[in-house]
Amino acid sequence: MIIAVTFGANHISARIAFDHGASVVTGVFARSLFTSLAVFALLHLQGVPIALSRRQLWRAALVGVALAVQSYCLYSAVSQITVALALLAFNTFPVMLSLMSWAAGRGRPSARAAIAMPVALLGLSIALDAWGKPINAGVLWALAAGFAFATALFLIDVWLKEVDGRLRSALTMAAVALIVAVIGGALGAFRAPADAAGWTGLALLSVFYGLAITSVFVVLPRMGSSSYAVVLNFEPISLLFLGWVILGQAIAPIQVLGAFVVVGAIAWLGLKK
Repeated sequence: MIIAVTFGANHISARIAFDHGASVVTGVFARSLFTSLAVFALLHLQGVPIALSRRQLWRAALVGVALAVQSYCLYSAVSQITVALALLAFNTFPVMLSLMSWAAGRGRPSARAAIAMPVALLGLSIALDAWGKPINAGVLWALAAGFAFATALFLIDVWLKEVDGRLRSALTMAAVALIVAVIGGALGAFRAPADAAGWTGLALLSVFYGLAITSVFVVLPRMGSSSYAVVLNFEPISLLFLGWVILGQAIAPIQVLGAFVVVGAIAWLGLKK
């Protein structure tokens, strides 16, 4: 749960950086570069061999493309709407992944999933206050991020399942940093923070994400992926509190109820074993 809060703190820091002049591209690059370096250092300390075939490297690069899209879309959402709601919309990616796997002929959703998915979507519509209103751009960015992340997880399962998770994450984060550096540089999309608060936010978003993702590699083998997925659903709930205390962001009580419905449905789906 501390890891979930640390992931949440990364998004709070990102919003501060964006509010103080940093561009989304700058945030994605800083986070990806710092994380890839941190994980490669972890691999070196743990003596994990870095050896992949050329095919695996190309596949890791393609997964990196999907994660680059996910990172950009999610930070774009965070820059435009309440951080907790952005993460809540993004956290529907397990529903998207289940449907994606079903469409690819890799197993139909279970009865539990068939119940959890519409309940989660109903809760999401309540949390986003979407009844009778047009969905704003921030929500669309968050949903696009969820779809991109589900695509990345699907490709990882199909192409890179046998690769060590630490090495896989380091390679994909390095690919994200390279892709963002090339495209962002070509488009002139990099913009540095305008003041000390912005630089602090940029530094903290990199540190918090790097700490969280490297801590995952220590905790995940001890608790199992199913329990880990459920615990990380605490992130949008923690962001309701963090966003209120740090950023002054608040949502209506009925939206809080919707948030708990979404998280409860996805957690229930994650506990199917």
